[in-house]
Amino acid sequence: MRTGAGLSTEPDTAAAVIEAATQALAPLEGSSCDLAFMFASPHHAAALPIALAVAHSTLQPRAILGCVGIWIVGGAREVEDSPAVSVWAAHLPETAVVPFTLTYERAPDGDVFVGWPDEIPDGATALVVADPYTFPAGAWLDRLNDAHPGVLVIGGIASGGSSPGETRLIVGNEILAEGCAGVLIAGRTKVRAAVSQGCKPVGEPYAVTAAERNVLLELGGRAPLDRLKEIFATAGSGDRQAMQTGLHVGRVVDEYKTDFQRGDFLVRNVLGADDESGAIAVGDRVQIGETVQFHVRDAASADADLRAMVAAVERPAGAVLFTCNGRGTRLFGIPDHDASIVAEALGTSIAGFFCAGELGPVGGRNYVHGFTASLALFYES
Repeated sequence: MRTGAGLSTEPDTAAAVIEAATQALAPLEGSSCDLAFMFASPHHAAALPIALAVAHSTLQPRAILGCVGIWIVGGAREVEDSPAVSVWAAHLPETAVVPFTLTYERAPDGDVFVGWPDEIPDGATALVVADPYTFPAGAWLDRLNDAHPGVLVIGGIASGGSSPGETRLIVGNEILAEGCAGVLIAGRTKVRAAVSQGCKPVGEPYAVTAAERNVLLELGGRAPLDRLKEIFATAGSGDRQAMQTGLHVGRVVDEYKTDFQRGDFLVRNVLGADDESGAIAVGDRVQIGETVQFHVRDAASADADLRAMVAAVERPAGAVLFTCNGRGTRLFGIPDHDASIVAEALGTSIAGFFCAGELGPVGGRNYVHGFTASLALFYES
């Protein structure tokens, strides 16, 4: 396996693609480009047909996937608010690469997702980009988790369009304004996921003893707001500040576990609280009997979680980074935070973009996340 990546900040679209693609091809040393990713900033959206044509001419890829993203990742750099094209290319021996497109239809008997391949190779991973306006990624993942357990999905919700119809997805020779685009990868190439939700737990875990839909009514027999006040009273000043600005609830994914570590929780936003009843609403359904723990997210916890994640993975042959558009300088106050940490730790070719939602597995099931960094890591078996 060989991979390469290139980044260009040239304002001219064709020149930018040529520069980035040429850089990405160099490490392949003349081998075929079996898979490519191309991510472009909104500055290049109008000329995306030109970009795709130049990418095909330069890379001659067997499959290509990408989109327009609000900010672009290439190597150790994150380009915000400036023209950028990032290209990633790979030679993948003895590997099946199957492009696909998905559309969503609402039917009288339930949601319908059209386009998923009929045959899924054993051990396949799906890498996807999706439109936030026309494709309910969470509902699709719920369906996929049940129908094809074990299939990993890694990717991002496209962030380059500010209104319906402005999204641009790339797959093969097509440019799409809706739906979902992806590639299935199986064979000698193994794609693994690493998800950094950027949070740390505070207080103790509690069993949910009363709940209704997405509202926590009791934690361990007491009002959730009372539990939260107890945690706040004993927390340090840093955690107190984080609880006031970035409070979340982590749902334990594997209820058979009794000792919880990073990655054991599916983190969801706290939406609000009722002072009278002490109930707390969260951004997901909760069930009686499951275990939850409050979490905080701030720049320090997001930094620590990302560093712990990349330190725990084996160095891959290449990586694609899907990171949240709420991160970057908006969260960390400095440029290149996520990309530089990942590049330094993994020492491999990297491309990616800032997403309006990140897709990745937690506890063996695929979910849509927010404020998360999700990595697709390529290995040769």
